[in-house]
Amino acid sequence: MKREKFIKPFRVAHGKHFRLKNYDPGETRGLKSDEDAVELLQRGVSQMAELQDKLYAQDRWAVLVMFQAMDAAGKDSAIKHVMSGVNPQGCEVHAFKQPSPEELDHDYLWRASKVLPRRGHIGIFNRSYYEEVLIVRVHKELLENERLPPPLVTKRLWENRFEDMVRFEHYLTRQGIIVLKFFLNVSKEEQKKRFIERLKEPEKNWKLSPSDVAERERWNDYLGAYEEMIAHTATEHAPWYVVPADNKWFTRVVVAEVIVDTLESLKLTYPRLGASQKKELEAAMRKLLHEKG
Repeated sequence: MKREKFIKPFRVAHGKHFRLKNYDPGETRGLKSDEDAVELLQRGVSQMAELQDKLYAQDRWAVLVMFQAMDAAGKDSAIKHVMSGVNPQGCEVHAFKQPSPEELDHDYLWRASKVLPRRGHIGIFNRSYYEEVLIVRVHKELLENERLPPPLVTKRLWENRFEDMVRFEHYLTRQGIIVLKFFLNVSKEEQKKRFIERLKEPEKNWKLSPSDVAERERWNDYLGAYEEMIAHTATEHAPWYVVPADNKWFTRVVVAEVIVDTLESLKLTYPRLGASQKKELEAAMRKLLHEKG
């Protein structure tokens, strides 16, 4: 199956009619098992490594990859497996957890802005500024910690933030930072299964807290927040990819294919040397060849 046809069903570039119910968390596009996905993932990882080398050498573009999901959807494992072949020198991962006092003293985009990827680099956000229209929306008491002036906390607060995010991402793309946004779409049943597995295996206990289980009571609230977020912030220049997440092996294949497809679209090449630079290198070669001792 061609990559374009493989990933197109998950791409959301215009969210006007977006409905999360139309996306099946268990979809596998004809792949039957982990074994079917191994070759595809290995190919994707290999291609990504080659393309990242050119991205780094060319030093023109940057790529920002964001992951959003419910707990236990597989964000960490997707990052670990998909980026396994990438040179660490050209890739940085940032996890966005509870904001620090310093971060709360700034605008909500500040902590993301200061860790944007440099040219030639791939930046990965494990969660992102989109938490500001997700957990902060579901738990409105968190908004008080941001100490916004009261006149700014209006009924249009969330719509205003959607607009801010769209404009911010438009700005990034105009600066050569490609924005890719992944929502790992896991079902409530699969999340329960993974929570139970974490409880049964002592070495995985640290991955689960009582608050994670308590948040399941707000499942529908979160789904509503995610749906509205994607509907308002999916654009042609910064699309969302709603990736089925009930099968981690399929999630990884889709994420890898999207990143490779995006890097290929940039027509990356190694820098070409001018005549004077070639002469300098030729002189350096002669010097090395005639070096004594």
